[in-house]
Amino acid sequence: MLHLVGETIDKHRAQYGVETGKLVQVMRGIYVEADDDADAVLFNHALRITGYLYPSTYLCGASAELLAPTPDFRLFLGGNRNSRTRLRNLEIVQTRAPHAPETEQVETSDSLGDFRVRRSSLRFRYLESFRRRSEAAAAMSTTMQSDIAARLIDAGGIQTAVMECWRLAEANGWRKEAARAEAFFKTPLREAPPPEAVLHVGWHGERVGALSHDGSVWRWEQTAPEAAFPVRAGPPGRLPPFIESLLPEGWLERVLQPKSEVERVSAGKRYLSNIVISANPEDLQTLPADVLEGRLESFTREGAFTGGYEGPTPAFEKSLEDRMAELFASAATPRLSGVQIKLPMNLSAEGLLRPTHDRAFTHILKPSPGAGFEELPQVEAACLAAARACGFDTPAHAIVPMPQGLPDALLIERFDIRRDRNDQRGIALEDMASVRGVAPTEKYEGSIEQAARVLRGASTDSEADILTLLGRAIFAWLIADGDFHLKNMGMLKVAPEGAKNFTSVRLAPVYDTVTTRVFPGLANDQMALALAGKRDQLTSGDFVKAGATMGLSAATVGDRIESISRHLSAHIESLSSDSGRVNQAIEIWKDRITFASSV
Repeated sequence: MLHLVGETIDKHRAQYGVETGKLVQVMRGIYVEADDDADAVLFNHALRITGYLYPSTYLCGASAELLAPTPDFRLFLGGNRNSRTRLRNLEIVQTRAPHAPETEQVETSDSLGDFRVRRSSLRFRYLESFRRRSEAAAAMSTTMQSDIAARLIDAGGIQTAVMECWRLAEANGWRKEAARAEAFFKTPLREAPPPEAVLHVGWHGERVGALSHDGSVWRWEQTAPEAAFPVRAGPPGRLPPFIESLLPEGWLERVLQPKSEVERVSAGKRYLSNIVISANPEDLQTLPADVLEGRLESFTREGAFTGGYEGPTPAFEKSLEDRMAELFASAATPRLSGVQIKLPMNLSAEGLLRPTHDRAFTHILKPSPGAGFEELPQVEAACLAAARACGFDTPAHAIVPMPQGLPDALLIERFDIRRDRNDQRGIALEDMASVRGVAPTEKYEGSIEQAARVLRGASTDSEADILTLLGRAIFAWLIADGDFHLKNMGMLKVAPEGAKNFTSVRLAPVYDTVTTRVFPGLANDQMALALAGKRDQLTSGDFVKAGATMGLSAATVGDRIESISRHLSAHIESLSSDSGRVNQAIEIWKDRITFASSV
């Protein structure tokens, strides 16, 4: 059952319900029964919730026609601004309304009773369905447009329908939309030309949708499986944010040099988060499933990998980077996002580390990039160990002694794949840029507080995750990690076999954490995301201020700073390294711990 503070429950009873474990807070003022399927409750009461959160808006686009969210859990509103709000799987998308929208009041009902909502009128939502860059319009299918057009014509004839559309268009500056709407009225529907490219998208071997490209824009078609799935549509004409977040960038994009947007996607087949994208639908089930075989902890001693290395090595005047590039020339090699040079690997049950051409992709190898960053693997390993000492979840990792005198590499065990062949969970890792619906290029935009707001609606344990996010920000500042951006934090989503929704959506373990200030050109590196409006020269007071925005008390924030500083300090006492960069990092950590305790 849904509970709304001020309507169905008062704030004291709501707080008591949370404290006794009977209620779960989804967002400020919104609660569900602890034993209920929260996603189902939110979907079934989506209209009531939007009226509660945004009383001055109206349903638009597909939501106005359906009087419900779309099958991929999006609800579209017209209002005074552009915004996106996540409530678990439900995403409320508000777009700025035009000057003179035509709306109507309609009565609907849910399990709490009857109520009234405001939505765009039939002719207005027909007109708005022809907007070219509107996500709400893009969610309206041609079949939906045809049905609305037929109802308008039946009500008063085609000439009246056309005139009314033009009247509304003139009032809102939508002349192009009116021209398209009139042409649709008068022209019989024809079969659309075949798209230039159709790519099937699979998740854990099951088809979840298709991407098509007509030479100009992308279109995502969801197959609406009877199970949880991680991909949802994004802005019209663009790839879904989840798919875009998986694509190569940095070193790998320079190696692949895609000639077009379609080639950027279709040049590979296997991606992180158990995603397969291929023009051949059979690949979705025949390509190797990513399931752990060997556990890294079984082949690690004192932080070093003790198994066998059968990966690429320099040969015949070709560097390690050249040999890695050769592996990526094959579409069978899984694609990776991220700027840093890295290679997908398989760790066998016997401890052999091998390329993943026809094997499960279980581990990520991060070789030394050189050019002053030779000791990056050691620094990242030290930062991961420090994060674990401070109480954060981290993936299994180890330093790999490389052959032929090459600098050491870092090996990371994937935490977004199934643990063994009996594990049938659906698992996906969605970075915060995708969760927020922004492009990977915007990963440095925004703030920790904004990320916390997203967590508040997306996490299945938001209170714990917001406290963890604050701790992660404190840790990033203490170790001078200037790369804690939106793509280096993510949500790990898990659905039991056959479940219709993700039952666990939690902040993912720490990954890609590095003391950036010890490397060339980064001595003055700042925080990647703002906190309390600042990216540098942070104080405990700034964290208290940010914590207040995130709903955390000053005492809670102070305790978190003290705890992380204390654990990091204790960890440093037992830490020694042969790496000069790691020792530089340790000195920075000491200075910042001292500063944190003195303000």
